[in-house]
Amino acid sequence: MRKTETAKGRKPSARPTGGRSRTAALVACLEAKPGAVANPMTAPRSTQTSAVIYKVMGKMFAIVSARGAEYVILKCDPNLAQSLREEYDGVGHRSHLDKRFWICVDLDADVPADEIERLAGHSYELVRSSLTRKQRAELESS
Repeated sequence: MRKTETAKGRKPSARPTGGRSRTAALVACLEAKPGAVANPMTAPRSTQTSAVIYKVMGKMFAIVSARGAEYVILKCDPNLAQSLREEYDGVGHRSHLDKRFWICVDLDADVPADEIERLAGHSYELVRSSLTRKQRAELESS
């Protein structure tokens, strides 16, 4: 599905259903990655988890929202990130992270579930490839 706009220049608000199940499927995909560790993050003066940060060998590769809007923030190749932003309404930027290297994927938008899982794998592989030889050896032995 390509990005489209209405006559007034606004994007249509059609949203597919199935977000929470998509979040659960994404979390299962992220947790299946070798060495992936989930760290819950809470806002100051709050007891509720607002997001879950996924790391491999201490390096972040994904942030999944735990309440409110359903989205995931993933590391991405800069050229791929730009083309994804042009192709899908549900790919953008949401956080303080460098928007050249990080994308936010709205789980209720027009991005297919298999594409989200592929992007999660791409994010993991980008971070894994940046590990030192010693860290990669430790990761493979665990």
